Amino acid sequence: MSDTILIEDNDAASRLGREKISKLLLHFSIPAITGMIVNALYNVVDRIFVGRGVNEVALGGLSLVLPLMTISMAFSMLFGIGSANMISMRLGQGRRDEAENALNHCFWLLIGMGIILMTVELVFLDPILSLLGAQEGSTSLSYARNYYRIILFGQVFLMVGFGFSHCTRAQGFPTITMLSMFIGAGMNIILDPIFIFVFHWGVEGAAWATIISQLAAAIWILSFNFSKKTVIRLRLKTFKPTLNIVGQIMAFGSAQFFLQFAMSAVQLIFNSSMGWYGVEALGVDNGGDIALSGMNINGSITMLILMPIFGINQGAQPILGFNYGAKKYHRVLKTYLGAISAAVTVATVGFILAELFPVQLVRLFAPNGSPALMSFAPRAMRTMMLLLPLNGFQIVSANFFVVTGRPKTSIVLSMLRQCIALIPCILIFGRIWGLWGAVTAAPVADGFSFLCTGTMIIFELKKLRSAL
Repeated sequence: MSDTILIEDNDAASRLGREKISKLLLHFSIPAITGMIVNALYNVVDRIFVGRGVNEVALGGLSLVLPLMTISMAFSMLFGIGSANMISMRLGQGRRDEAENALNHCFWLLIGMGIILMTVELVFLDPILSLLGAQEGSTSLSYARNYYRIILFGQVFLMVGFGFSHCTRAQGFPTITMLSMFIGAGMNIILDPIFIFVFHWGVEGAAWATIISQLAAAIWILSFNFSKKTVIRLRLKTFKPTLNIVGQIMAFGSAQFFLQFAMSAVQLIFNSSMGWYGVEALGVDNGGDIALSGMNINGSITMLILMPIFGINQGAQPILGFNYGAKKYHRVLKTYLGAISAAVTVATVGFILAELFPVQLVRLFAPNGSPALMSFAPRAMRTMMLLLPLNGFQIVSANFFVVTGRPKTSIVLSMLRQCIALIPCILIFGRIWGLWGAVTAAPVADGFSFLCTGTMIIFELKKLRSAL
């Protein structure tokens, strides 16, 4: 009996090619959405407790190190999503051994890169922090240093836990991934108030809560992948390092990697713009720190809105990859259209909430926010999210080109809003209109990237339909 028949008869992955698409999307997306939201709570919960338990300026400190944390996440996605794409396609093709070898490669790539990043950033921490956008004498900078030097010791835990969650989902076990996220975020929610309000550790307490929680999540997801319950097992003794497989993994994960890396660049430029223009625009001596804090709050709200969309995207990925590998193109098309509908719906709901209740959302993080913060943050939120519903289409469509074997196109489309369009808009609009020009750059970039992605996807869908 062939490996293909064995997979179809016995493996959790087999249902990807035969069950009803709407049922599969729900089955895979709901745990992925839940997991992504819970994962976002690592950062958001830290910010809520820091804003309430320390002060609003400390929020600016957390905002300063966000570009560095995003870079770590970028490498997690490079190897995690890259391996997951390879695993789902190889299982669809009945090539189990290659799928298992990709899983082994993912483990060592995540471990190795985590150690490299931790070492480099610990050695050069102060020079790196000086480049993050805070103005000279900024109070936020000291908070950033105290927080991030602890976070670095959990670098490997974060990368392994998050990276392997994609591989586990690709094998047909989205619930296991969701439980991993619940374990980590649940511990973080419990430990944050203890370390901040009971032990009075300030931002250091938030950092310790985060890395302890990430360690617990990594242990959970790894123990499952070493067990016999999986479709393919993590077998360190059978690991066969191959540059060709590393290259394939990086190609499959490159779109999300460059997107995250571009997000880091945007966060850095946004932070610098807030520091440059904040004092003059807000009319207070610490206007730069206040603007940083406001952008941190808005970034947290945006993250919570976009995480369900990323969850839908990730939930659709194994279905798209398996069926494209199995040449079931009608199922690929139906999955894509279903994911688009769900993503746009989520983005629209988020847009409505942000436009109607910006003050209430800001006060979640800063219940006693200063007049300058409460004047800036709600207005900035409404402005930045004007075209948020278009992001649902953009995120799902950009990833679609990875599945159809066009990772370079996916990279360009993914980077449109986050880099190609947004960065020039921030720099140009900020120079012309100051703080509010930089804020307005976001909806302009959203509109431009939507038009470009929409044009490209029309031609791609025509090709897919012709192959039916």
